[in-house]
Amino acid sequence: MSIAQRWPDRATHRRVWSLAWPMMLSNITVPLLGLVDTAVIGHLPEPHHLGAVALGGMIFSILYWAFGFLRMGTTGMVAQAHGREDGDRLRTLLGQSLVLGACIGLLILLLRTPLTTLALQLMGPESDVLTEATRYTEIRAFGAPAVLCNFALLGWFVGMQNTRIALTLLTSTNLLNMLLDLLFVFGLGMKADGVALATVLAEYFSLLLGLWFCRRLLLKTAGQWLWPQLRRLRDYKALIQVNRYLFVRTVTLLLTFAFFTAQGAHQGTAILSANAVLLNFLLLISNALDGFAHATEALIGRSVGRHDRSEFRQILSCTAFWSLVSAIMLTLVFWLGGNTIIHLLTDITEVREIATRYLPWVIILPLIGCWSFLLDGLFIGTTQVKAMQDTMLFSVFCVFAPIWWIAQPMGNHGLWLAFISLFSARGISGGWVFWRMQRRNVWFG
Repeated sequence: MSIAQRWPDRATHRRVWSLAWPMMLSNITVPLLGLVDTAVIGHLPEPHHLGAVALGGMIFSILYWAFGFLRMGTTGMVAQAHGREDGDRLRTLLGQSLVLGACIGLLILLLRTPLTTLALQLMGPESDVLTEATRYTEIRAFGAPAVLCNFALLGWFVGMQNTRIALTLLTSTNLLNMLLDLLFVFGLGMKADGVALATVLAEYFSLLLGLWFCRRLLLKTAGQWLWPQLRRLRDYKALIQVNRYLFVRTVTLLLTFAFFTAQGAHQGTAILSANAVLLNFLLLISNALDGFAHATEALIGRSVGRHDRSEFRQILSCTAFWSLVSAIMLTLVFWLGGNTIIHLLTDITEVREIATRYLPWVIILPLIGCWSFLLDGLFIGTTQVKAMQDTMLFSVFCVFAPIWWIAQPMGNHGLWLAFISLFSARGISGGWVFWRMQRRNVWFG
């Protein structure tokens, strides 16, 4: 097939962008919420309140991220059912994902005390921070069922190719959270517990709003609820199998980030702080490239469900093109304005100097990492998530770990070399797996 035949038409470009831009904007609201939390609690006279929110927030970010498979696993299966116009299956997947999310959330709620106590003990904060952080985490845990059900809802909406609802949900929820922060802390005189309560209330608001949107969409979608499939455990087999692979992949990635942070800490507080500043660049990269990854999940899944080979090629070409364009633009922004971004993120001279020294690693990261984001979207949309797990395990244990071990004499440069190699290995190994699957016609076999 010629390049002209593979090149996507204007309609395909519009479809990709119509799904990508709402996810990009909604991703931006998440760090903005963190900034508001910090700004609100950071204006209190005692610094331990800010430390408590930072520690507690990090615990739940890691905990919830580990269950991010509820979003990813739902998207691919829903996208394929949407492509087949299988309204019964769409309802079943929605119900099963919500049940699974609620059960895991309730388990977290029941185990909240031992989980948060262990996490706080491992971090070893000072006594005043520990007391406030304990109060914060006890309250935040009550939002677990809502958070994990919201993951399932977001995955379902993306699979239904309705990322504008996802944007509405995240934006309105985070805006409510910010307003409640101000009310509880400045209006009612609460401290870290007020920030936690604001977050929990916003999470349940998001769940109710998301269920209302679901009802509206399902009224327009043919099909019926198959209630026995929500009650029988064996009917959850496909969803659990997909999510199992995604869980292993996500936990492996989390442990790698934790290892990266710990190794930076071993080199001193200044290195740790500089690496933390530079990881904010990764946040910008993921916000941009995740939009195209989400579009890939939804549209590729739909093409597989419809058995449309031409659409599959067009979508993949289009998302690959825009991912590369975005990566080039981010590289140029970091090259031309990286020092300015560093100066905006920190006022500490030593940290600025160290971050500038390691900035070149971040400048090349978008070009190296964009392929791993794109391939993740492809594997999720086609539900070939075992490939995601296997390429992640290979990249961490066969590339990242050995390179870090060999490059230890290089100090932080060696650590960043290993980190960049992780993204490179994910892209190369994922590309090889894609090529093998393409030859075997796995997608439409």
